[in-house]
Amino acid sequence: MHFIYKVFPLNFAAFRTIEIVFNFSNKKFVIPAIPAVLLAMISVQGGASIAKHLFPVLGASGTASLRIGFAALILLAVFRTNLLKLNRKQWLYCLAYGTCLGAMNLVFYFAIKRIPLGLGVTLEFTGPLVLAMLGSRRLLDLLWVLLACLGIVLIAPWQNNNVDLLGAALAIGAGALWAGYIVLGGKVSRIMKGGDAVAVGMLFAAAFVVPFGVFSGDLAAVNGPLLLIGVAVALLTSAIPFTLEMGALRQIPPKTFGILMSLHPAFAALSGLLFLEEYLSLTQWISILCVISASVGATYFSRKV
Repeated sequence: MHFIYKVFPLNFAAFRTIEIVFNFSNKKFVIPAIPAVLLAMISVQGGASIAKHLFPVLGASGTASLRIGFAALILLAVFRTNLLKLNRKQWLYCLAYGTCLGAMNLVFYFAIKRIPLGLGVTLEFTGPLVLAMLGSRRLLDLLWVLLACLGIVLIAPWQNNNVDLLGAALAIGAGALWAGYIVLGGKVSRIMKGGDAVAVGMLFAAAFVVPFGVFSGDLAAVNGPLLLIGVAVALLTSAIPFTLEMGALRQIPPKTFGILMSLHPAFAALSGLLFLEEYLSLTQWISILCVISASVGATYFSRKV
């Protein structure tokens, strides 16, 4: 199995359904593959930057509550999942999958509250990267492991290099939850439609995250404009990138798609620089490059299993 399938197990099953977003009078608006993937990454990381702007007002838990809550409503509306037709096994798998998804997003938001977005995404990205390389028996794969480890070592605050230790630990924790989400996503996708799994999983994610926003008091500051921003964040990080990626996958091989998606840490760093004025040191940029190189290498030299 290619690396990218391990990282995004449900997106492919969901893409075809989300196609209605770009259907206009039965005429499809097609964006070339590479620009579509680049726009998808800009959308995701731009949405994360907007979300981070909300932290001073809503806090990490309040912002995560808005993002996950509205994403759940949007996905349920798009996929029109009939919740009454789900059996006990499907409910239980979606519960585990959605809880892991919600925890991943919540922990990640707490991480980027303390560290720059680019570093947070880089550290989080190591979760699925490690998962993809587990069980490998090839000597070449050791190189990607070493590159990823080097990236972590360069980011780690060994000598008080202005990286918050707790924030870095939270980002790595979010990466571990991302790996768990991938494993659970693969399991749930085998017992129900991908679109339904995504929608119901996001519903459980919202059920997990929103209480944190409520009981922390972060959501008390919510008003009309902030609700609209929450909808925008949900669209930028969910529906829009899913749709763009769907169109790209019809034009390029999955392996090429995976290599392009490996650029997420770089886009996160650029987004943080442009929209949040988060400046990184040369060492931190080298760290991001190491993780990207490890991801590209693991994807390009992956084998089907």
